Amino acid sequence: MMGTAVISWTRITVETILEKLAAGESMDQVLDEHPRLTGEAIRAALAFGAEAVRADVTYPLREAAGESTVSAMLVAG
Repeated sequence: MMGTAVISWTRITVETILEKLAAGESMDQVLDEHPRLTGEAIRAALAFGAEAVRADVTYPLREAAGESTVSAMLVAG
């Protein structure tokens, strides 16, 4: 996982946490699935994601898995 943001003392990526929350899983569900996580770690992952979108980078918005990329682009500004 070189170069990938992970939760401290785990191999769980920030991306995994964000994807689970975006898919509608509750914080409690994520914690149940990953007993080494804490609520603080999940909030840190959310803060990391928020900071990432503040960068001067464009991020393509995607529809559900297997569908085409949405034509709109999110631009940090």
